[in-house]
Amino acid sequence: MAEKKQSFEQAMTRLEEIVAALDGGEAPLEESLTLFEEGAKLVKQCTLQLEKAEQRVTKLTVTKEGELTEVPFEEGI
Repeated sequence: MAEKKQSFEQAMTRLEEIVAALDGGEAPLEESLTLFEEGAKLVKQCTLQLEKAEQRVTKLTVTKEGELTEVPFEEGI
């Protein structure tokens, strides 16, 4: 069965839970490995979601004629 895709916020919350569980050191080895694998998948999912969001970000600028226009957001500008 296909996994239901979580929102970015849900994935980050779950990732924080996983990190806390692994930091606690109380989980048996097999459970720790399972948590680590789940965390790795969540990191990949969050990274992809952030990349998609970054691609959608635009900024408004004013042309020489005084009109507003959208242009792609460029890092560092």
